[in-house]
Amino acid sequence: MTQPRRLSFLDRYLTVWIFAAMALGIALGSLVPAVPAALGAMSVGSTSIPIAIGLILMMFPPLAKVRYEALGAVFRDVKILALSFVLCWIVAPAFMFALAALLLPGDPEYMTGLILIGIAPCIAMVLVWNQLAEGSPEYVTALVAFNSLFQIFFYVPYAWFYLTVLPPVFGLESQVVEIDFVTIAKAVVTYLGVPFLAGFLVRRTLIARRGVEWYEGVFLPRISPMTLAALLFTIVAMFSLKGGEILALPGDALRVGLPLVVFFVVMFVAAFALGRALGADYARTTSLAFTAASNNFELAIAVAIAAFGLASPVAFAAVIGPLVEVPVLIALVNLALWFRRNWFSGQVAA
Repeated sequence: MTQPRRLSFLDRYLTVWIFAAMALGIALGSLVPAVPAALGAMSVGSTSIPIAIGLILMMFPPLAKVRYEALGAVFRDVKILALSFVLCWIVAPAFMFALAALLLPGDPEYMTGLILIGIAPCIAMVLVWNQLAEGSPEYVTALVAFNSLFQIFFYVPYAWFYLTVLPPVFGLESQVVEIDFVTIAKAVVTYLGVPFLAGFLVRRTLIARRGVEWYEGVFLPRISPMTLAALLFTIVAMFSLKGGEILALPGDALRVGLPLVVFFVVMFVAAFALGRALGADYARTTSLAFTAASNNFELAIAVAIAAFGLASPVAFAAVIGPLVEVPVLIALVNLALWFRRNWFSGQVAA
């Protein structure tokens, strides 16, 4: 039996670094107001340039590892694609709506923020969580590309249905959201298109010049630490900008955070169980589970700010999304590795 590779020192204590970055971000945001002011000044519209750069650099190594020539086989795996579609575009939005309606019935603004998160499957940080859990880079890239196309065309009608049509059916207050396709397309291009193109071109160019053995044995190990460094930078920047809002409204943050925690954990475990029942191996199941359990908080925040304003409760709820997702998904990385030891004995991730 082939043993999984031993985690590096940085990866072994990743949870420690994540929580340290969160604490540092909150401290900087609360004690050094010049830091969030400077970061906030470096924005174009609702897009924070430092956070965008951090996300792009964070995603580059996972996308540089993808064997793009193998993506055709992934897209022919109809069972995984169909299950991913059902989980991300049928189950997830309905489940988030149900959680928001049950747990925040008297707070239509917070409920709206949660729904905006629930109708946007993840296209960015899922690549990092998948890499940390040693899932399939090919499958997660294909599923992310699949979700990106659906987001461009489905996000607006989904927002209309879940925010305007469905709430009155259950006696809840509805919200009218005006979103244009440009906002959605811009988020997809920024957070997926740029690093995807960079990873593809770098892989193709360097393999042609130096060969596969050098690329996978020398180049990829050298750039791998970039993911962790960029992830920690992004967390510090994100928490310094918005972590202060948690300290200012801790009760509201907990109320918004509770349905998010339930959503991430239930979707992840359900996707893992369904993937295993389908006969998928650990690598494919991991990619499926993280795709189903993560959300595109960049898009949700951009839409919340554009439609309701930066200081709105809707934007506050959308911001809570990534602040909750980061620690919960780190815990789910460890849960995935536990599943591998106990559910997929003898398998090695791709």
